[in-house]
Amino acid sequence: MEPAPIPATDATVTRPGRRRVLRWLGGLTVVSTVAMVVTPVLGFLVPTRSGRAVAGGKVLVATTADIPAGGGKVVAMGSAPAIVVNTEQGLRAYSAICTHLGCVVAWNDLIGAIQCPCHDGRFNPASGAVISGPPPAPLPPLNVTVEGDQIFLSEA
Repeated sequence: MEPAPIPATDATVTRPGRRRVLRWLGGLTVVSTVAMVVTPVLGFLVPTRSGRAVAGGKVLVATTADIPAGGGKVVAMGSAPAIVVNTEQGLRAYSAICTHLGCVVAWNDLIGAIQCPCHDGRFNPASGAVISGPPPAPLPPLNVTVEGDQIFLSEA
């Protein structure tokens, strides 16, 4: 018995050669490698703009017992972090997002300042101004209201 004949078609299917496929994969590898190197470099060189998540109103964040004199604490203000510090001038609050690359800052008891763990940027707890490091701007201030022993924050 003979096999059935294959019908003739006008359109012939051509498959790409091995070299063409390998060349395409090599190009894709180069492009993705360059993108993985360039993206963090641009992120380092271009500071982020800090946005605020709470659109008004006051938010209960802590009690006065939570933040002793000369201390500080990172708290949640809606979906954004904030830092509350108890200075000689009273309670102060700032956005806890560093103005350099957007890392979350923390209170450092040893130096008595707000410090960014990413690139050692330091901020004055009384004013939010940059003391040292790469941050290009001070921390944005927040309004602090104390009612009884409860600490409320709102946008400045």
